[in-house]
Amino acid sequence: MRYVLLAMAILLAPAIPTQAQAQTQLSIGISDRGVSLGFVMSTYPALVRIPGYPVYYDPRVDANYFFYDGLYWVYQDDNWYSSSWYNGPWDMIPPAYVPWFILRVPVRYYRRPPAYFRYWRADAAPRWGERWGRDWERQHSGWDRWDRRSVPVAAPLPSYQRNYTGNRYPRQREQQRAIQSRSYHYQPREAVSRQILEQRRQGAPAREQEQQQQRNAMQQQNLQQQRQRSARPQQNLQLQQQRTVRSQQNLQQQRNARPPQNVQQQRQQRIQQQRAQPAQRARGAERKGEQGQADKGKKQRGNNQDNGGHP
Repeated sequence: MRYVLLAMAILLAPAIPTQAQAQTQLSIGISDRGVSLGFVMSTYPALVRIPGYPVYYDPRVDANYFFYDGLYWVYQDDNWYSSSWYNGPWDMIPPAYVPWFILRVPVRYYRRPPAYFRYWRADAAPRWGERWGRDWERQHSGWDRWDRRSVPVAAPLPSYQRNYTGNRYPRQREQQRAIQSRSYHYQPREAVSRQILEQRRQGAPAREQEQQQQRNAMQQQNLQQQRQRSARPQQNLQLQQQRTVRSQQNLQQQRNARPPQNVQQQRQQRIQQQRAQPAQRARGAERKGEQGQADKGKKQRGNNQDNGGHP
């Protein structure tokens, strides 16, 4: 029996993915623009460490607002959002990629808990498996169990961001990346956090490349339109020349077609003339015979007269 259980454990082990494997199998798909949530953080948050967790929260903020592993996290309208700056812009993160320590935060630290949180224990994590279904719970087996004696060290707070409030707050991702690259050197421990930050770093060059491609395409289109405009007079001239050539060709064809018709007519006339010549010759002979007889009669009558009227 012991060997049977051991064999089953070996067979089932690959079917239970670790957190790192589950988070790196798919692309998160971070947008370079992000989204704007329904609340505004006008000042840097007063983050407090949650006892026993490497996660921070702000008890003064009227939102489900946390900080973990170098990123800010917000749970709103049944969706998780993250940002590398305290006031966004925010990116929606699918449930499959939310770090487990964020999901383990007890219900009491949600400042605006959804209605379905009310029936759950305040000192326990939300029942995400009931919310997101059995498939998610099967793929994230063990997310709510960990060794509480070996909790990882919390990431340092990006306190440099307290200098950027009001109009000084960087709204563009490029500005945020530039400031963060020289002011915050923490390397995330979570694979999903590293992937989010990496995609955000690559977002600016990709966006610039996309914009440059769009500009190049527009320039190419404008150049093509200019070429078409400049080519229109030449095309019209060519069309006119082609029409003239066609007219001349048609006229020449007509002229070339007439001589055979004249030759044919001439042939027919000659044939008709040849056919008419025997009849003409016959009529001429008849006329000559009649004339000869007439002359002979005249001669005979003359002789009779000379002989005194006697034949």
